[in-house]
Amino acid sequence: MANAELDGARIDYDDEGNGPALVLVHGHPFDRSMWAPQVAEFRRDFRVITADLRGYGASTVVPGKTTLDVFAADVRALVDHLGIGRFVLGGLSMGGQIVMDCYRQFGPRIRGLILADTFPRAETEEGRAHRREMADRLVREGMKPYAEDVLYKMVAPDADPSVAEHVLRMMTGAPPEGAAAALRGRGERPDYQDLLTRVTCPALVVVGRDDAYTPVTDAEAMHAALPDSALCVVEGAAHMPNLERPEEFNSALRSFLSRLG
Repeated sequence: MANAELDGARIDYDDEGNGPALVLVHGHPFDRSMWAPQVAEFRRDFRVITADLRGYGASTVVPGKTTLDVFAADVRALVDHLGIGRFVLGGLSMGGQIVMDCYRQFGPRIRGLILADTFPRAETEEGRAHRREMADRLVREGMKPYAEDVLYKMVAPDADPSVAEHVLRMMTGAPPEGAAAALRGRGERPDYQDLLTRVTCPALVVVGRDDAYTPVTDAEAMHAALPDSALCVVEGAAHMPNLERPEEFNSALRSFLSRLG
């Protein structure tokens, strides 16, 4: 574990393995430990970078509002800090939307995109209001009531108990003000649908078959929009296929990375 001061925030991160760089961005309201199965699998062949986003995990808690472009700028600052030029970049859920903003900001540095259980549309007015209300709830009540409400939408009801415990631990451990800031910022995200049609690197789209937040139809639409992409639907998984079904997720990811060379 290491940390770096980047744009006014301390970002805690792990940098494991050697080889081509693979940077993975966690979703809300998680931390970098969500990528543990992928780090264990790919650090043998790749330099795998995972970080706690600002406001999450062990990184600086930033209250107020944190927009996706700020998170994306942190990704760029971290890879600059680590001396990494070009790299493969992946993210899940909110992390996938951060990845899309990374491509918007510095696309030529990205060798390949991994978009897991995410979608590119801008938020609706109703959605923005809901995110503001949820942000206020997190600050008012803490993370536990929300985490218990959504646990079995994050993972399938029949998920391995250890996976459900890990996901619940991440959610209840998230700093409420940091998670609330991300919710407020995420409500202001731009629409990335046109951006996807202009992506010039290969992409992998992954989704859990039973994901209620980002259904398979969303993944199919991204796959159709991207000029060069593969689609993997993970059976028996909800919103966290990398944790719920790591063998299937890792197999799809390895095939994609092998293609990149």
